[in-house]
Amino acid sequence: MSTPLPLISSRAWEHPADRAALHALRAIPGVDEIVRKVAGFITERGVRQLFLTDAIKTSDSQRGDLHALLHECCATLDWAVVPELYVTQSTSVRVCSVGFEHPFIVISSAALELLETDDERRFVLGHEIGHIMSGHMTYHTLATILLVLGAGAFGAVLGLAVIPFYLALLEWHRKSQLSADRAALLVVQDQEVANRTFMRLSNGSGAGGTASVDDFMTQAAAAELQGDGWERMIRALGTAFRSHPYYTVRATELNRWTADGGYAAMIAGAYARRGDPEPGIADDFAEAARYYSGKADRWRWNVDIGNAARRAREAFDDAFRGRSGPSPSAEPSQPI
Repeated sequence: MSTPLPLISSRAWEHPADRAALHALRAIPGVDEIVRKVAGFITERGVRQLFLTDAIKTSDSQRGDLHALLHECCATLDWAVVPELYVTQSTSVRVCSVGFEHPFIVISSAALELLETDDERRFVLGHEIGHIMSGHMTYHTLATILLVLGAGAFGAVLGLAVIPFYLALLEWHRKSQLSADRAALLVVQDQEVANRTFMRLSNGSGAGGTASVDDFMTQAAAAELQGDGWERMIRALGTAFRSHPYYTVRATELNRWTADGGYAAMIAGAYARRGDPEPGIADDFAEAARYYSGKADRWRWNVDIGNAARRAREAFDDAFRGRSGPSPSAEPSQPI
């Protein structure tokens, strides 16, 4: 049974790069217009139609096992507003949270088959609850809609040059996964479960019993160190249209947080609580800079915060000058 974390604030687990990138995204001129136009075109009801046409809502009497796990996750994080959870039939492994005012979680049948234990399922549900509690949903839903419907086609309908905006949005979206992974670990409170879940999501179905978590983590550590600056830059460019970082990268980053003592401190009760004073934007940027000072692999994370903000701002400026690059190819479905 996981230790409850009363009144825990989402700031407790939010990754410094996530907060800094989100501040940069919100501060760029034109973002409000894109949010307003997309949200007006795809309403809350439209989002539900898009994702829930063939889904089953969980309850005490319908997939009661999953419904109970969801409530356990929310109880651990002391979150009273339990989101709706839907199961959809799909051959793609997918777990996501979407919605503007009333977010909900969708998990595919393939994901349920792949994740063999309740703890692994709690990990992915805790990840989505972390997104919801962190207030990620507006931008996450925009990213998901643009991914599903096609950013280029969507921009043509609304008369917006969406591709530059989409790239800036995805840059933040990838960093937000690091925050949600921390929330997921706080839910399951077992690093082995987290590592095994990452391995299973990376490894696919049917081979989980023969895969080694230790070997997976060794591979993750090696991947972080391999390659010269040019090779690392190529890898960074390869993630530009991805909504999620690679699982090896996420596993390494989450284990680093544990090794640095952040996780243990929170389990012991030393965490930010709801109602505590909120740090300012400058504090968030400074924390991100401190976090990455001394880290060897700066190519992978694009952690020069000043340059990240500049790139994002230029992307938005280009969008509203009417410059638009080629439409990206659709990314394969990613689970969490």
